[in-house]
Amino acid sequence: MKKIVPAKRLDSVNEYYFSIKLKEVAEMNARGLNVISLGIGSPDLPPSAEATDTLSNAAKDPNAHGYQSHVGIPELRQAFADWYKKLYNVELNPANEIQPLIGSKEGILHISMAFLNPGDGVLVPNPGYPTYTSVSRLVGAEICTYDLDENNNWQPDFEALEKTDLSKIKLMWVNYPNMPTGANGSAELFEKLVAFGKKHGIIIAHDNPYSMILNEKPLSIMQVEGAKDICIELNSMSKSHNMPGWRIGMVASNPQFIQWILKVLSNIESGIFKPMQLATVAALHNTEEWHRANNIELYAKRRQYAEAIMDELGCTYDKNQVGMFLWGKIPANYKDSGELADKILYDAKVFITPGFIFGSKGERYIRISLCCNEIMLKQALERIEKIK
Repeated sequence: MKKIVPAKRLDSVNEYYFSIKLKEVAEMNARGLNVISLGIGSPDLPPSAEATDTLSNAAKDPNAHGYQSHVGIPELRQAFADWYKKLYNVELNPANEIQPLIGSKEGILHISMAFLNPGDGVLVPNPGYPTYTSVSRLVGAEICTYDLDENNNWQPDFEALEKTDLSKIKLMWVNYPNMPTGANGSAELFEKLVAFGKKHGIIIAHDNPYSMILNEKPLSIMQVEGAKDICIELNSMSKSHNMPGWRIGMVASNPQFIQWILKVLSNIESGIFKPMQLATVAALHNTEEWHRANNIELYAKRRQYAEAIMDELGCTYDKNQVGMFLWGKIPANYKDSGELADKILYDAKVFITPGFIFGSKGERYIRISLCCNEIMLKQALERIEKIK
């Protein structure tokens, strides 16, 4: 039989780090080692009761189980528009400036396929979310990394970018509040990004799932005048509404960009289960009290334990970080973040994320997820204290 080989595009990417490492953690747990995972940013508490009750009730409707429109039900688009108005004071036309997604991660692929031809250049942050790089490679784009540095509050160096050959660059990925570093965005930064995009004809794709986590003043790049002309913003229910497994997100932009993204999406997906759409509408109307309890107070308590772990490991970190992770610089006596992460995993049975997976600029950093209850965080701290 003739040998079967996969598509050449697979040569450009590796299996996702967490996919590989969590297999190892699962094997350790199968041996009874009881690893505490502080790696993944998957909220461990449920959505609001209103959301889960709506899902349950809507699923009992015998007419709710068919294919749905790719553009989503009008109630969902309107709820997303109302959310953006209330949270960011941004006006979005629910009819043509919003597209619901089966998760914002999938939106990264839809955007890349809609705008990038093979050979087009894409600016990707270093450190940054690995999916920006892997998806760009899968569509055949040429990756041009731009460095983020803690001495510049993990923001793009626009002077360095202006000296770069931008002639082939079509798209730039940005992400504030930043993952993995926890650096917050600002109106000034977003204004610079919009101006940079317009000057060079580069689409600014802003990934914005963390704006409500440990953050008193959520921001959207769409608050900048004229941002819709050149910007696309992804947002998600996963982090801020405790719905990671539901796979519900959205993309906002001008009508033409949305139409091009929809053209890709409609050839890949078959709509979102209607009861999930209705439940998302309910979640988007969560009370202020629910969000303060789940996105501010809860993570603030957990953050204290994460900081204590960083202190115990001799790491330094910025106390002004926002989002659901804590990013810290490792001591000089470790070769790199992988060495420290492996030591903690094998000696203390605690899994944390080495920063090298986010790019070369993350090699000397580790990341701790706050998606773990205080009892387990306390146990993780005690285990780490014993191996010092």
